[in-house]
Amino acid sequence: MTDSRQVTARPYPFSAPDRLTVDPRYAELRRTEPVIRVRLPYGEEGWLATRYHDVRTVLGDARFSRAASLDHDEPRISPRPLGNGLLSMDPPEHTRLRRLAAKAFTARRVELLRARAQQIADELVDDMVKAGPPVDLVERFATPLPIQVICELLGVPFADRHHFHVWSGAIVSTTSMSPEMIEEYLGNLYGYIGGLLAQRRDEPTDDLLSAMVQARDENQDRLTEFEVVQFAAGLLAAGHETTVTQIPNFVYVLLENPAELARLRADPSLVPSAVEELLRYVPLGVASAFPRYATEDVEIGGVLVRAGEPVLASLTSANRDGEVFAEPDRLDLARDPNPHVGFSHGVHHCVGAQLARMELQVALRTLVTRLPGLRLAVPEPELVWKSGLIVRGLISLPVAW
Repeated sequence: MTDSRQVTARPYPFSAPDRLTVDPRYAELRRTEPVIRVRLPYGEEGWLATRYHDVRTVLGDARFSRAASLDHDEPRISPRPLGNGLLSMDPPEHTRLRRLAAKAFTARRVELLRARAQQIADELVDDMVKAGPPVDLVERFATPLPIQVICELLGVPFADRHHFHVWSGAIVSTTSMSPEMIEEYLGNLYGYIGGLLAQRRDEPTDDLLSAMVQARDENQDRLTEFEVVQFAAGLLAAGHETTVTQIPNFVYVLLENPAELARLRADPSLVPSAVEELLRYVPLGVASAFPRYATEDVEIGGVLVRAGEPVLASLTSANRDGEVFAEPDRLDLARDPNPHVGFSHGVHHCVGAQLARMELQVALRTLVTRLPGLRLAVPEPELVWKSGLIVRGLISLPVAW
């Protein structure tokens, strides 16, 4: 059995991200060395788990702690630690905060929002058609749709989107912003959310921010004001940033797989399974992040992880594991079953997963039915991709139809 005293750490990430290509070294490691010692640009050395079942163990086993990262120099790709608030908590502290949002993101509550999301999507496409091609799908569709939905759910003024969308970038930045700018933008975002919470305390309304204020005021011994501010800001940012990124990613992948796109256009009832397959297939993260620390010695993937050592779980690699997914590198919009970990796993499974699913379904169905001739308006090599963020995505996606 291997332990950390017997191996040399390898640099990670293995390579710079190339569009939405998955580094082939993940497949090699799954076959030969499923758990390896790695060194990231910042923080201490750690382990990287690449096989599906090992990844689920690291994310779901109580012997691995996220909260312990606060006491360590966690391995990461950014100068500052990425985790804070809910993402750096274990139960029961994690549970009391997560409960604040759980009721708002139930499948039933999200389904009630579907008609409104569809109305927004149709209005955005109407405006695109009226303007005529080419249009930037990121600016005209992928960005405003999730922002307006999360604004209405939380109770945040949509008119303020140009401010908080910019500030939210600090949460997903690795090197795109200086540490000083990140602190400034986070301060702006927290101040903005704090002001909205103060308004709700004086004038409650029927939205999630009001529910948070009520929970805070009824449980002052369990919830601090800053915890609520930080959590609400995180929901606002995460509630739109990833979906804003994934909509154009999904469209790009479909355009690169014309046979599957034609299949979806011919049978839009495939949209729900298509979304699940794209969540599996598209590598959203630039690299594995948010390590878990072993609270005791644990054997995983033939490696002895000692108590106090961090393990990074690669969602990207797990979602391409051939032991779980037949022909894992092939896009199959009707794949079933599809137990992907695109929304992570365990207690930190994405609290907004149902909302994201619904928005992605609405977005895809609207685009394939309303714009059946959708295509790139520029040669693929001219597309510009984001950099310096923890997520992969397009800066713009010029399309015609």
